[in-house]
Amino acid sequence: MPPPPASRRGGGAKKLLLRIGGFILVAILIGVGKWYMGKSDAESTSVGSCMHNKGTQIRPELEEVDCGSSDAEFKVVEKFDGTSDSSKCETVKTSEVAYYQSGKGHNVVLCLKKA
Repeated sequence: MPPPPASRRGGGAKKLLLRIGGFILVAILIGVGKWYMGKSDAESTSVGSCMHNKGTQIRPELEEVDCGSSDAEFKVVEKFDGTSDSSKCETVKTSEVAYYQSGKGHNVVLCLKKA
């Protein structure tokens, strides 16, 4: 009678560790994607960008648009991260409108002029 086949110890453990590592990597990538997709245009815009208000004057909802677009209503002349103090725009000479967004762990003030 032939001897029983040799056991392959550790092979199953390696596969399990690779699977767990793969799941962790996918979870991290999904979390980063959700965080980035959750950022508003106000958070991710920069000075010189143009904005369009797709909301109302009472509840503005700014989105970044191409400055050559007919939708361009405002141009960002200054940006202050980590604050919701819209009075900072009073010191910016070219600023006509202050927009602030607070919440979701990030506050930002945009100083705008009409495009």
